[in-house]
This record gives sequence, structure tokens and C-alpha cells, in this order.
Amino acid sequence: MSVIALGSINMDLVVKVPRLPSVGETLIGHEFFSAFGGKGANQAVAVAKLGVPVFFVGQVGDDDFGQTLTLALKASGVNISGLRTHPELHSGVASIVVSETGENTIACAAGANGAVDEVEVEFVRSHLPETQVLLLELGIPFPVVLATAQAAHELGVTVILDPAPAPDGLPDSFYPLIDILTPNEVEASHLVGFPVEDRPSAEQAAQILQEKGVQNVIITLGEQGALWQSSQGSLWYDSYPVTAIDTVAAGDAFNGALAAAIASRKPLSEALHWGMVAGALSVTKNGAQPSLPDQKTFFSALESWQ
Repeated sequence: MSVIALGSINMDLVVKVPRLPSVGETLIGHEFFSAFGGKGANQAVAVAKLGVPVFFVGQVGDDDFGQTLTLALKASGVNISGLRTHPELHSGVASIVVSETGENTIACAAGANGAVDEVEVEFVRSHLPETQVLLLELGIPFPVVLATAQAAHELGVTVILDPAPAPDGLPDSFYPLIDILTPNEVEASHLVGFPVEDRPSAEQAAQILQEKGVQNVIITLGEQGALWQSSQGSLWYDSYPVTAIDTVAAGDAFNGALAAAIASRKPLSEALHWGMVAGALSVTKNGAQPSLPDQKTFFSALESWQ
């Protein structure tokens, strides 16, 4: 019952500020820290922390960040046999600004993430026969994402796509390869071309995305909750009452827990509940991977929030 997470891995450099700065404004922060990140790596760690075997597939640079990131993944229980070190490019870096209310802005330098290629595609293909879920995001070259989604689709492996960084649309031929699409409100807005900011607009967006061929669309709207649209209709999930400190890994926690539940043979309705719980827990701590809940914390919250 394994998962493959293919995507980006970064060193996050985080500054906490009273509020997000305006364009052109220099704002003095009150805290700095670094943390292990990258959407693909975060999602792999989220799966591993819930006790489900997971491969991370991607690239780091031949630098101090790359060595540190590799050791961190291994320490978290992630299988790193699909992680390559690029001899010439730097490791991915994300510059993150977080406000006191937990909102954030992120700028990334892809580095070795941009060099992910056919080698990673072949690694994924070779491990798909024993895989239940393929977790994808868009922080690596799109042809790699497309090729692995096609391979997984042909074998009946569940494909989950987190469409981030937010694209201005995707090829129509890509949507039928996706079993579960999990945009937040910003990403959904980019995909459909109009603002998605509440339940009615999320329902409209989900319907459009499903008509493109996606089996299940799950749109997360932060503290408002999440919408699940399938061929059976739509369901709304309210968010859990937590105090947000840092929302940077909420989506990754959600997707990792969703994948872990599906790999554990849970129905999608229950898997979505897993994702909501993990996402809520993650915003109560600073950093990306440090905020992802462990098994004890997660299952305790899962039981109490039934």
C-alpha cells in the first residue's frame, strides 16, 4: 500500500512579519527561520508521518541545502531511492513571508527542481505496479507530470493533482488523467478564469472542471471549508476550529493525508475527512514539514473531530 510523491523539494527561508507587505514596501520582520519544504517533499513527509510507505521522486542540488534536505526526508521515513543530486544546479529555495494571521506569500527559485526529467519518469513507471496513489504537483517540468499521470492512469493507479504553483489553465487532454484534483481557491480561480471565493463560486468551478474529465474535484477554501464534487453530486465539509499561525503547508498536509487514506483503502469520503484534519492541524505550527502532524496527534484529532 504505497504512495509515490513526484515533485519539488526546497529549503524554505521564512520571515514572520506583522502583515504582508505592499508592493514596493520594505517591512521589518520579527522572526526568521529555515525549514524543509517543497510541495512534493512536504506531501511525501505528510504521508510518511501517518505510517504509510512513500517514495519521494525529484532532484536536489549538490550543495549544503541538498544534503540537509536529503537527510531530513530520510529521517522522516520517506524512501529516497528516487531522489537524485544534480551536479551543477543549486537546490530549490523558497522565500516565504508569513503574517501574524498566518497568511503567506511565496517566491521560489526552482534550481534542481527544473531539471527533473525522463529519469524520474522511468523511476515512477518502474514502481507504479506496487503503488496505490501517485501524488503530483506543478513545481517541476509539466511534461514529466503529464507522462507520469498517463502511465499511472493506464495502470489504474489513483492520480491526485495539486495544481500548484497555480497555472493559467491546463491542457484539456490532461484533465481525464486526474482522479482527484485538489485546488485551493486561488488555484481554482486560475483554472476556470473567474474568482473562486465562496461555496457558490466553488460549486460553479468544480462543475466546469469535472466537465473537462476530472472524476473528483475537491476545492479547499481555507477556514471556510472544502467542496467535493463528483458524478454523484457535491458535498460540503466545514473546517475545524483552530487558530492559524502559519498556513504554508496546509494544502500539502491535506493532500498527503488524502493519499495516505486512499492507500489505506479508505473510501474517498473518509479520506477527505483525513485531509481536512491534517490541514487544520498543520496551520497551528510554524514551517512546512515541521507542521505536519504525526500519527499520535493526527489520529487523536481524527477521533475527536468525527
